[in-house]
Amino acid sequence: MLKDTAFKAKNGFIFDYGNLYGDNKVTADDLFAIKDKLLAAHQAIADMRVTGEIRGHLSKDGQPEKVLFSQLPYIKEGNINSPASIDDLVEFGESLRGRVDAVISFGIGGSFLGNKVLIDAGLGEFWNAGPAGGRSGLPRLYFSGNNLDGARTLSLLSEIVRQAEEFKEKGKRPYKVTMIVISKSGSTLETMACFMLALKELAKYNDIIAVEVVAVTDPADGAGETLLHRLAVREGWRLFRVPDGVGGRFSVFSDVGLVTAAAGGLDIKSFLAGARSMDEECRSGDIAQNPALLNAALKYLAAERYGRNIEVFMPYSDSLKSLSEWYIQLLAESLGKSKNRSGNDVYYGRTPVVAVGTTDMHAQTQQHQEGKLDKVVQFVQIAEWPGDPLIPDVFPSEPKLSEMSGLSFGQAINAALASNAEALTANGRFNALFILPRLDLYHLGSLMYLLALSVAYEGELADVDAFDQPGVESYKRILGPKLAKLKKGND
Repeated sequence: MLKDTAFKAKNGFIFDYGNLYGDNKVTADDLFAIKDKLLAAHQAIADMRVTGEIRGHLSKDGQPEKVLFSQLPYIKEGNINSPASIDDLVEFGESLRGRVDAVISFGIGGSFLGNKVLIDAGLGEFWNAGPAGGRSGLPRLYFSGNNLDGARTLSLLSEIVRQAEEFKEKGKRPYKVTMIVISKSGSTLETMACFMLALKELAKYNDIIAVEVVAVTDPADGAGETLLHRLAVREGWRLFRVPDGVGGRFSVFSDVGLVTAAAGGLDIKSFLAGARSMDEECRSGDIAQNPALLNAALKYLAAERYGRNIEVFMPYSDSLKSLSEWYIQLLAESLGKSKNRSGNDVYYGRTPVVAVGTTDMHAQTQQHQEGKLDKVVQFVQIAEWPGDPLIPDVFPSEPKLSEMSGLSFGQAINAALASNAEALTANGRFNALFILPRLDLYHLGSLMYLLALSVAYEGELADVDAFDQPGVESYKRILGPKLAKLKKGND
């Protein structure tokens, strides 16, 4: 059924599945046994692209709801991402240059994780440390609202105040802060609690800090208007959209995920172009020619036939740790379902685990290598590293140190990945490899879109709704009354 062990996309992206498919792994017979499911899954997603409809999918309110994330890579009139909406985002980012000193993005789940991936990969860990000139006049970027951690929120606000006081000492204008608050409803507990605390605390320093707010929320007004939309209109805040038909874990390709990237001056059009190139690669019903369907099929069979119910997502790059964290939500919320579409108990889904190479070769690999045979390890490799330094021969009299010198860091980290994969395979441990030619937004868009499309296909294979999240609503129904009771006790 598969003649090769790797798929190479036109843009250079590679999915190497040789350690997941073949003898003593997922076999050709396994794939043949689900050929009808594969055809049905392909057709279901093909129909979704055209109509937005997925069989049996309802909103959390029990109403029919379209699924539109596959539209997002295409910038065209009538689409969620239109030329005007993308230009609006780019203009917003440029409007901050030289005018705004810090941006705080408030969001949780899909309103945080995708944004963090783009900033980490596109700007790096030390973006905030340099002077404004080193950032070409663009603001520092911070995240909040992704946890009910009051201590961390106050620490962030103290840092903003410190910067503002330093700014004042230099005789400059008031320190300008833009708050981006992202919530479809406007009542998300973590996001709104941190946002309101920030507004209150920074208002105490209005002589040295000027605050403006940007809201990203449901665009509907009138009877269906959300709390946050109503606030934004009343307060005169700039508005971007949380689009209908796009779940939070898929929203990185919309205003929700692109707004913070735009604030950092990142090339959001390139990110969407990378996603678009992957969508175009994933149109075939032949799994050998469709990497998202192939990835879904192999992971589905690894779990269902071979008990590999844990997926360790392990990029070999510090800058991609947040990619693993984004994938945790994507996989867990999409596929962790107790019932299939017929209402039967299935308890489907792999448990996702964050790992980073080479760091976690010294922490998790013992378990991967010798623990239970219940894991698939998914590696991500960067083929070409920018500014790739050589390991210097600083202590030539020490053979153990001298023997590693002369190699580039990129060569060493990729050799470590290959060694890990070889050792795992030799011990019957399933693993696979995604290779990005370079770490840039274009190829990141390709990978993230492949992962999003893969869970859509796998939902069809497993006959579960990959686009709802009823389990999340369970704790919310309990939490609301608990908070009300606590508030009553405090009054």
